Amino acid sequence: MKSQRQAKILEIISNKNVETQEQLLAELQDAGFRGTQATVSRDIKELRIVKELTSLGTYRYTTSSSELNGTFSARLNTIFRECVVNFDYAQNIIVIRTLPGLANAAASAIDAMNMSTVVGSLAGDDTVMIVMRDTNVAASFCGEIRNLLK
Repeated sequence: MKSQRQAKILEIISNKNVETQEQLLAELQDAGFRGTQATVSRDIKELRIVKELTSLGTYRYTTSSSELNGTFSARLNTIFRECVVNFDYAQNIIVIRTLPGLANAAASAIDAMNMSTVVGSLAGDDTVMIVMRDTNVAASFCGEIRNLLK
C-alpha cells in the first residue's frame, strides 16, 4: 500500500500544482487512499520531494532535480544493511556480495537511484557487478556503502 501511495503522490505532483501537505492529502483521499498529514509528511521526506518557486511566485511540490550523489534513502539503507556481505572495486567496476538470492534486490536498489555515474549493473544470485563512469566515482560510491554498513 505504501509503494502505491507513494507512486500516486509522484503522479499527483507531476500533474498538479500542489502547494501544501493538506492539498496533497486531499488529492490522495480523492484518489481513494487513506492516510494522515503525518503519513504524507513521511512520504515527502522518503521520496525527497521539495518545494520549488513557480513563475507565478507560489511554491509547489516537485521531485528533487538534484542527483542523490551516493546518499541512500531509508529503503536502500534497509536493503543494503540486510543483504550486503562485502564489496570492493577495481578501477571503475564495483562488485558487491550479498546473501544468497538477494543480489537482484541490491541491484534494483542501486538502479532506482538513477545516478548518472552508474553505467549499468548486473546481478546474479549473490553477486552484483556495477560499472561506474570512472575509478574516482567507484571509490566514492564504495565509501558511501562502507559508511552505510557501519
